[in-house]
Amino acid sequence: MTTNTSKAKQSILPIIVIAQFFCTSLWFAGNAVMSDLVRQFHFDPSYLAHLTSAVQSGFIVGTLVFAVLSISDRFSPSLIFFSCAIIAALANLCISLSNINVQQLMVLRLITGFFLAGIYPVGMKIAADHYEKGLGKSLGFLVGALVFGTAFPHLLKSINGIPWHYIIFSTSLFSIIGGVAMYIFVPDGPFRTVGQQLSLSSFIKGFSNQKFRAVAFGYFGHMWELYAFWVFVPVMLVFYNTHHPITPLNVPLLSFLIIAIGGVACILSGLCSNRFGTKKLATIALSLSCVCCFLSPLILLQASPFVLITFLLIWSMAVIADSPLFSTLIAQNAASAYKGSSLTIVNCIGFAITIVSIQLINALKTDANAPYIHMLLALGPILGLIALVRKD
Repeated sequence: MTTNTSKAKQSILPIIVIAQFFCTSLWFAGNAVMSDLVRQFHFDPSYLAHLTSAVQSGFIVGTLVFAVLSISDRFSPSLIFFSCAIIAALANLCISLSNINVQQLMVLRLITGFFLAGIYPVGMKIAADHYEKGLGKSLGFLVGALVFGTAFPHLLKSINGIPWHYIIFSTSLFSIIGGVAMYIFVPDGPFRTVGQQLSLSSFIKGFSNQKFRAVAFGYFGHMWELYAFWVFVPVMLVFYNTHHPITPLNVPLLSFLIIAIGGVACILSGLCSNRFGTKKLATIALSLSCVCCFLSPLILLQASPFVLITFLLIWSMAVIADSPLFSTLIAQNAASAYKGSSLTIVNCIGFAITIVSIQLINALKTDANAPYIHMLLALGPILGLIALVRKD
């Protein structure tokens, strides 16, 4: 009996990770087929930022609703994950309909983002309910799955000749499979504390704790940089191709590789967190990504594709390595009865910040300042580092 229970527990983390990977592939599905959408809907390529912000906006509204209503604390997280995975997959699938317009496209991406709020933070809640010890390692794999899921549509796009509709079909199918797997194979965790009553203020209670507040603000600084970097990776590669047409880069394939390698960084940071200290590693990673922001003009202005790609790979690892570490610190410093709501509201605020940074760079970016504009991303890590090291 004990052996069977142990084997069942060992299988839970891989299932959570795979389900998270499959479902979060919806996140950048629209970005990966952006060039095809531009041709179909006849809009400017600058809509890339708006398309991403639509998903982020939906996610923010979703996380706020989930947090205020304490949904993941009051109801089975696996059931919530399953339900949201199915609805998000259907919303994503509707993008491929031939008779939709630009406004409907944005609404569909917003709906997808709304129900991703029941996938990403709820997946972390499920992992925290199952793995009280070694949570950093578990969340390292989980956030790594998010990164691979985010990058995956770019890999599909890199396959020559694949119709863009197939990318939408594939990511929707993956989300359905991930949701079903979570519902069937992952029961509620042994460390789950059920919030019996609705408390509309429970989601902000964590901020009264100084340690929780410090790591939350560190996470906010990290989020200012993260999604803006992911969104503009293809733009940086296109910038290089425009100025060095003799040696064009494969933008979709390199976008996948650059973003996906961040998943490896998440796994490594999670594995190393117990040995070197979760907060210490998060501070180091945030510092490295800040340095990359300041170095970006020097790299983007030189002609070597090897140097550019190497730099972007390093930056990609630094920009995400602290994500599972911050999630671990937030979960560890949140009250157990409100852990799900605390994780969700921090995600909500963090993703609201991503919209500001993405739209700011999109609005200020010109041909003249394109190599320099990404230095603005350093603002988030700087403020995050101040929050982490200050003593109240």
